[in-house]
Amino acid sequence: MNVPEPHNQRVEKLTAAFEREFGRRPEGVAEAPGRVNLIGEHVDYNDGLVLPFAIDRSVMCAWDTNNRASEVADAVRRLGYGADNVVAIRAYSRQFGTLYPIVAAEDEFSGKLDPNGDWTDYVSGVITSFRSQGSRFSGGDLVISGDVPQGAGLSSSAALEVAVAGAFRVAFSLDIDDVALAKLCQRAENEYVGVQCGIMDQFASTLSTRDHALLIDCRTLAYRHIPLRLEAVGLAVVIANSAVKRELASSAYNDRRRECEEAVALLRERLARPELASLRDVTEADIEGIEIDTTPLRRARHVVTEIARVAAAVDALERDDFAALGQLMVESHLSLRDDYEVSSDQLDLLVGLATAQDYVPGARLTGAGFGGCTVNLVRADAIDAFGRDVIAAYRERTGLPAEMYVTKAWDGLRTWRL
Repeated sequence: MNVPEPHNQRVEKLTAAFEREFGRRPEGVAEAPGRVNLIGEHVDYNDGLVLPFAIDRSVMCAWDTNNRASEVADAVRRLGYGADNVVAIRAYSRQFGTLYPIVAAEDEFSGKLDPNGDWTDYVSGVITSFRSQGSRFSGGDLVISGDVPQGAGLSSSAALEVAVAGAFRVAFSLDIDDVALAKLCQRAENEYVGVQCGIMDQFASTLSTRDHALLIDCRTLAYRHIPLRLEAVGLAVVIANSAVKRELASSAYNDRRRECEEAVALLRERLARPELASLRDVTEADIEGIEIDTTPLRRARHVVTEIARVAAAVDALERDDFAALGQLMVESHLSLRDDYEVSSDQLDLLVGLATAQDYVPGARLTGAGFGGCTVNLVRADAIDAFGRDVIAAYRERTGLPAEMYVTKAWDGLRTWRL
């Protein structure tokens, strides 16, 4: 079982890395969690309902605004600007061991910094998004460290974006609320990184509350915290990592979004509803009344039925009916496998092994699919059995180094000064 490092030790290592790289202590730390989605997959960019929660794994970003590094002087000479016109940000990653200097004249930030195709793009994307909305800031240093598994569908990228944005908000006293900050981070991923994600990941990383799931209406951006009384009924959430990584920007993720747009156009004609704006406007009765004879319409069937499953899941949680929630999770996985075609042999195997156990009420893939993780409701007294019956069995059959994480619903973005 993969167990998180104690929080205070992570903070100590982060600040020590900052002192080692920049010769002084940071001013403060921003921390943003990853997320797991209980149900509501591939519906956020279709104006749907989603039900994620923040997990107890996060990205931390230590910051200091007292940047008098040589990059500033070099930029002033190179660009012919005064010091007040230059933005100089240095970002260091503990995981990758790389220092990334971002130096440019302020007016250059009205455009987009050149992407590098790695973790630095998320930092540049956040800076570009802040600058495009008129936020002003000068120089600073960042050290970034995280324990959210990368490429596993647990939103390590959103956690990075939100942590960096949260650090900038406090460091430079930027006037931006949590909802606007989450939208800014989504814009960074859409327009800079090139992944056409919806708002769910950034919302969950910013706005979650401990021991609650976060119901998000992705059309109106209304949200509500739904109590997760798992311990009271003797259940736990276990994330199973298939050890198959996927990269969203190079996967079929953007293809699915395009297919959903095609489905809207088809349904406008089939249903004689020219005002149809998104798949959120389509009902289950609409879908049942037409022939599903194209790939875009199969994608639509998943989206429409998945939105209905989220509403049913909220009702089940409010009644503490975890058997009903588990069944909805299984139905969600089958729909993602068959209609949306984002599962994989490995994810199907993990779900199959899990649902064969009587101590697992429900299991499904979580995240975009194509690899990554499954989310499982597991009886709390059977965690070790899950490791044996599911994780060990999966490793034996695939040869892949699968891991499991027992997680809790955690708080969203936090910042504090040191």
